[in-house]
Amino acid sequence: MKVYNSLRFFIPVGLLALLAACSKPDIPWKVNEETQRWYSKQQVTTGEQTFKDNCATCHGAKAQGQFNWQKPDAQGNYPPPPLNGKAHAWHHPYPLLMKIISEGGKTMPAWQGKLTEEEMTATIAYFQSYWPDKAYELWVERHKR
Repeated sequence: MKVYNSLRFFIPVGLLALLAACSKPDIPWKVNEETQRWYSKQQVTTGEQTFKDNCATCHGAKAQGQFNWQKPDAQGNYPPPPLNGKAHAWHHPYPLLMKIISEGGKTMPAWQGKLTEEEMTATIAYFQSYWPDKAYELWVERHKR
């Protein structure tokens, strides 16, 4: 009987804790008055320089990606995709975008230790500044789920 009473208390408390953890947005979610998005114009400016110095070689100066980004090479690797809203980057929530930049991927280098968290965040702001409003709105909606 004591075990049952303990479970009656701990299960609801555990569920509430789990729900609270899941509701954490993991994005700098304030809407900036200048941009009407989560980032400021200053972050875009900082991100532009960071992007040009570190990312443009592969993703293009305006985040347009490689011409043949949808066609794998002989090893089955895909070229760097557009990050300007014309590919799938808008499907990825903010924490995943940060993880990809930080840890890299199959053919993308990891930037953790080379870029600060602020520089990575500004880089996301820069390429998201190219996203059409519809892509950005869809991204925000996906983030709220």
